[in-house]
Amino acid sequence: MVAMSRSSSSTDSVNLLEVGRIDKPHGVRGDVVVALTTTETHRVAPGTHLFAGDREFVITASRPHQHRWIVTFEGVYGREGAEAISGLVLSAEPLDDDDPDALWVHELIGSTVVETDGTERGTVVAVQDNPASDLLVLDSGALVPLRFLEGRDNEDRLVVEVPDGLFELLDED
Repeated sequence: MVAMSRSSSSTDSVNLLEVGRIDKPHGVRGDVVVALTTTETHRVAPGTHLFAGDREFVITASRPHQHRWIVTFEGVYGREGAEAISGLVLSAEPLDDDDPDALWVHELIGSTVVETDGTERGTVVAVQDNPASDLLVLDSGALVPLRFLEGRDNEDRLVVEVPDGLFELLDED
């Protein structure tokens, strides 16, 4: 499970998690296209409260559309209203998740990545969504599929076991 961290002043800003981004208007009635940054699709269920900056949005309707979601927010009317909120990052309260193995993107950013032999490979600067596997984006430019993540070591570094040659491909460029 991967989710992203985001702040907001509408609620306890430290605890909000990024769940998506408003891409663009859809139609002329105020609907918007939302790209989720979480696998938790119930985050766009009707009645859900989402936050962007100091604004709170309540979802009144939603439906899947081409790997994204068409969402209607309470109080957003017409294409102009939808255009005004395009580009906003949406955050939500964290889920009650007691899974100790759950990974949250905001906890990965800034972490040092090391191979199982201890070789440091860089610092995570972003996590990129990818259909096959989310990718750790390192400051070195390397992209490491999250499926190669073995866990954290006792120094809180991310330990990866990658196929031979993955990092060497980057070194050759």
